[in-house]
Amino acid sequence: MTTAILTTGFTLAVQPISVSVIKTDTQGLVAGEVKIPVKDGEIPAYRAQPETGENFPVILVIQEIFGVHEHIQDITRRLAKLGYLAIAPELFIRQGDVSKLSKIDEIRLIVAKVPDAQVLSDLDATVDWAVKSSKGNGNRLGITGFCWGGRITWLYAAHNSNLKAGVAWYGRLVGDATELQPKHPIDVVSKLTVPVLGLYGGQDTGIPLNTVEQVQEQLKSSSSKSEIIVYPDAPHAFFADYRPSYREKEALDGWQRLQNWLKQQGV
Repeated sequence: MTTAILTTGFTLAVQPISVSVIKTDTQGLVAGEVKIPVKDGEIPAYRAQPETGENFPVILVIQEIFGVHEHIQDITRRLAKLGYLAIAPELFIRQGDVSKLSKIDEIRLIVAKVPDAQVLSDLDATVDWAVKSSKGNGNRLGITGFCWGGRITWLYAAHNSNLKAGVAWYGRLVGDATELQPKHPIDVVSKLTVPVLGLYGGQDTGIPLNTVEQVQEQLKSSSSKSEIIVYPDAPHAFFADYRPSYREKEALDGWQRLQNWLKQQGV
């Protein structure tokens, strides 16, 4: 694990890349790979933050099943341009390097082996590193995640009450309990104290609307003031500007909502 490095460019399984892909430069930023010490060694992460200043609010950026490839790295740079220390740890690396796989089914086999407990522990270690080694402010901590990372966003909000806010993009909400995934968002949202904004697509074939409605109902008994926005015409991965699923209108609206939500919660 100590020799693992981040991918450059896009994961093979998502080629060809859409012409709508957004490219954010590193001007005024410190950006690139860092190593995060974890319980059993270290994991790579992509970090971006302003070149000058300190005490930056921290945003954890949680990957899709495609790993910390160019799209996730670009999102960290977008957040850094807004003044955040944004960091995306590679959370599958013990189980395998998904960036070199060309078939989604092969990627899913690796991702299925990733224990939630390992992920939550790695995220705790990433927060610790951001505060101790990268001028981060642990009292202004947020998280955002996409697809696989959307589910993790809900779970981490339940795990770490020091979070100020979360934004979950089209993450799965309901599932069967297994040894590696003992709980799903629907099992934890009613007890949430951290406010999470969920951004979901009404045409998402992988996340049925009735599961979104179940969670919305559960949130009514939560003290967290969390909420879910559903974009009626949007498919899954509507924020993924490198894929055909990208929907510019909904993506831009969601990005603005993310910024407003983080500011409102003091991140």
